Order: sequence, then C-alpha cells, then structure tokens
Amino acid sequence: MGAALTYTEAELVTGLKARNEKFFGYLYDHYSPALYGIALKVVVDESLAGDVLQEIFLKIWRGIDRYDTEKGRLFTWMVNIARNTAIDTLRSKGHKLGQKVQEIGNNSLIVDQLAVHPSVDHLGLAKVVEQLNKEQRVIIDLAYYKGCTQEEISKILDIPLGTVKTRMRNAIIQLRNILKQM
Repeated sequence: MGAALTYTEAELVTGLKARNEKFFGYLYDHYSPALYGIALKVVVDESLAGDVLQEIFLKIWRGIDRYDTEKGRLFTWMVNIARNTAIDTLRSKGHKLGQKVQEIGNNSLIVDQLAVHPSVDHLGLAKVVEQLNKEQRVIIDLAYYKGCTQEEISKILDIPLGTVKTRMRNAIIQLRNILKQM
C-alpha cells in the first residue's frame, strides 16, 4: 500500500462529516484499540466489549454531525461515547449492583479489588489516576469505569453519601491539577 496515510484532526472530522468511508476506516484502524480498552474496562467481558465497540462506531458514524470542535478534541468526544455506551450496555442488560462488586464480609473496604486496571494505560489515564490517594481511586473506578451512581458507591463502600461526593469532587479537582501540569 506504500506510505502510511495520516490525517490531521480537522481533515479527519471533515472527511467523516462528508461520510467518506476511507476516513471512517482510518478512524477505526487507529482508534478501535483504545475504545475497545475503555469498553472492556467497563463491561469486563471480551465478547461483550466487542459488541459494544461496534455500537460505539455506529454512534460515531451516525452522530459525527453533532461533534463540535470548539467543545473538545475528537478523541475526547469518542471516549465519552465509548464510556457511555459501555455503561448503557451494562444497565440495559440488567446487570445488578451485586454483579459489579463481590460481597465482602464485615463491610470492609474493597480497595485492593477495585484498583484502576492498566487496560487503558496507553491513554496515560492509569498513570494519572495512580497519583490519587487510594480512597479517591476507588471512587473514580466505581463511578467512571463501573458506572455506579454516587448512591451505589455509598452503599458499596458503606460510607455516607456526603463523603462520596466530597471525595469525588476532590479527586476531580486533583486530576485537573495533575493534567494541567503535564
């Protein structure tokens, strides 16, 4: 095929909005591993993650006209679609809270089992999240990768809802500061 083609983000968006399948193929070839990793992190099932990946790219193809370059980068938009699609899949399949988290006696914290996995490390997210304290990492993992609500997190960790909200807010502020320094 010769030299590998690369496109700027603007060229890619223009090609996708023009419904050019060549650009869509390029998008799939270059971004599917990252989006699959995000889906797998949420659904924790390789077969289901593959199905979710198909749904992600359908949503990207159908919704590219709604992408706004002024609101953020294309990859960030696609990551949000991937994460939300995976969470929606979990919820639509009737996955219960009890399936997301193993039961542990004595209401002890389940911190070690909910550590952030390196499956999306190629995005650099794992290294950034590792800089948070253990309590904040668990809350971020439950909320953003497992799709739990703050109320569900409160029940899982057996801590007050206000504590969950405070830790989440502090974690997000700390993540913003870490990313600004990069």
